[in-house]
Amino acid sequence: MTSRKISMAAGCIAVLCVMLTNTVAAKLTVAEVERLGKDLTPVGADPTGNKEGTIPPWAGGITKGPAGWVRENGYADLFPDEKPLFTITAQNAEQYKANLTPGLLALLKKYPSFRMPVYPTHRTAAYSKEVTDAAKAQATQVELRGFGVTNLGDSTIPFPIPKSGLEAIWNHLMRYTGGGTDGFGNSFPVRQNGEYYKIGVHATRIYDRNMDRRTPNRLYVAMIYFTDPAELKGEIFLVHEPIDQVAEIRAAWIYNAGQRRVRRAPDLGYDNINDGSEGMYVTDQVDGYNGAPDRYDWTIQGKKEIYVSYNAYRMGDKKLKYADMLTKGSVNPDYMRYELHRVWVVEGKVKAGFSHVYARRTFYLDEDSWTVLLEEAYTGRGDLWRVSIHGLVQYYDVPAPGYRFSINHDLDSGSYYLGGVDNELKTVGTYNVKGKVSDFQPDALRRMGTK
Repeated sequence: MTSRKISMAAGCIAVLCVMLTNTVAAKLTVAEVERLGKDLTPVGADPTGNKEGTIPPWAGGITKGPAGWVRENGYADLFPDEKPLFTITAQNAEQYKANLTPGLLALLKKYPSFRMPVYPTHRTAAYSKEVTDAAKAQATQVELRGFGVTNLGDSTIPFPIPKSGLEAIWNHLMRYTGGGTDGFGNSFPVRQNGEYYKIGVHATRIYDRNMDRRTPNRLYVAMIYFTDPAELKGEIFLVHEPIDQVAEIRAAWIYNAGQRRVRRAPDLGYDNINDGSEGMYVTDQVDGYNGAPDRYDWTIQGKKEIYVSYNAYRMGDKKLKYADMLTKGSVNPDYMRYELHRVWVVEGKVKAGFSHVYARRTFYLDEDSWTVLLEEAYTGRGDLWRVSIHGLVQYYDVPAPGYRFSINHDLDSGSYYLGGVDNELKTVGTYNVKGKVSDFQPDALRRMGTK
């Protein structure tokens, strides 16, 4: 398998490497947990709005589709008639600087065509009572052991009242995304001159609770089948993801279509460069952030009110063509939507004795879902290098928030990578998928291999 094939596959999976340590963080008390659903939302957010009225109170989110919605047509925009309140450009950015991140300011400065249409804020994020009840029931038991999580149970919000940056990051890593998902998607590396090509995958990810039998210390299993480009078509990856990463590391296998054989996949994680992305992001930037967080010292820098890509349904419109979306510098801003939301600001700095191509990173996590909405990655010299924007929507029939797209910008090269879109595909991703353990074993890759 070529290095490009390996690195492109790394964009869909990331190995979780570990280091043993006996450090254990304090668990939440019963009194702290009782705040959930009272002065905090069930996931630990502030339920009140801001004093200016530009962020409304959380009123339960959205848990059903609009009237007449047909799922097969894709997820309908919940606010189709709304118009932007205003648009942020390089010319007026100073006026809105208090609610912009360094990364957004850098994009506004670098690309004359980059602009941010700002719409009314809607706190649509919501999970089922089953999900939030499970998190609350387990919250006094979950704890950190070093950088790993133990006693997770069926919780998908392990630290609803985080006391460290590492706990906040784990909330993103463990967040509920539908129990089991299956779907097709496309991604596009877009060069500085506007040229691009398509990468296609069929991905299935099923959490252990949705399997026909439970596996100790198993978080989920995943199968990733490449459909484009031609050199990758037929390659399949299988992943077994553990919960307690101190006790066990991720296991992965690959079916090599050219050789017609299955082998253990090499370690793919951290700052492995993905050639398929034209070098615009590294493995642990997939899904906002993924993998073992052990190379960084994490700190919470508080909450801020930031303009983020939220309720980004228009970018998922099945009538929208890729050619209309993919413009130089970034995606066509006509299809973007930004709203003012409160986010947790979490910074990671590389630990002494460790290495990573990003010496420092800042993540902005949605307070209503613990999802990474923005990332800024810095070089060892302290220069801002890459900026990622992740568009969130509420998948109201699941119900759960999730990404509608991700954009990884490389400020040095002037290129970007748009991922996770399915506009020109006839299929719609499915949720709450069930699975059989026997279908996610290395032998299953041989049965699936067709090339």
